[in-house]
Amino acid sequence: MGWYARLRAIPFILIHVAALVAPFFVPITWTAVALGVLFYVVRMFGITGVYHRYFAHRAYKTSRWFQFVLAWIGCAAMQKGPLWWAGHHRHHHKYSDQEDDPHSPIVRTVWWAHVGWVISGRFRSAPVMKDFEKYPELRVLDTFFTWVPGLALAAVCYLIDGWSGVVWGFLVGTVCLYHATFLVNSACHLFGTRRYATTDQSKNCWWAALLTMGEGWHNNHHHYQSCARQGFKWWEVDVSYYVIRALGAVGLVWDIREPSPKALVTKLIGASEKAEAAAR
Repeated sequence: MGWYARLRAIPFILIHVAALVAPFFVPITWTAVALGVLFYVVRMFGITGVYHRYFAHRAYKTSRWFQFVLAWIGCAAMQKGPLWWAGHHRHHHKYSDQEDDPHSPIVRTVWWAHVGWVISGRFRSAPVMKDFEKYPELRVLDTFFTWVPGLALAAVCYLIDGWSGVVWGFLVGTVCLYHATFLVNSACHLFGTRRYATTDQSKNCWWAALLTMGEGWHNNHHHYQSCARQGFKWWEVDVSYYVIRALGAVGLVWDIREPSPKALVTKLIGASEKAEAAAR
């Protein structure tokens, strides 16, 4: 790995430094806090409901113009472009918790799974995304233009509440977004419960689900990857799914994939043992 690859991690590191230092130099306002919460939710959906459930798993369909709108929202989270993100995520599912998994805490370390792989410089290129690479506007967003939506959002925060808006509404919110979504790669393969016998160590982690608008029901997801819903039980809160359903209600998305009744009961851990016990 060359020095250039390492230099590419500098913006990511600087955002963290700014989010830690800048709050000491600007006042915190209710407007700035409101901006931070609002854009945390919107951008979290850009990762969970768009990059993940749409681009990586095609859990629903939409029009080309709204596809670009969704991709723009995802880019505003400052986690690179939709093709890069979804390409690596598909690779993760193909090799989950195996040697070729880019971010497994089982094969490597918790640090590597959480953030090390992002700043390592080893994953500048992403696996081919033939189904979405045919759209030139998405390819543009995957170049250096991937920064434009995030910087535009920072400008909006400045216009609304000055530097307090930028620091608390954008910088702090962005870093919180990073580490909440990174928990799915690290914590959700280490902490929680397993409902389904998958080939990896994915787990359902309720507190990660709350922070990520539903992504913490990770074992459910690894069991049924193409499903738009990841909280299979009524008490498994999945805000990203609720947003997708709301978009479907107004006609912006359609063909929303749901888990079949058979899928919900297939490969349940302990199901065979319970059946044998009932037969005795």
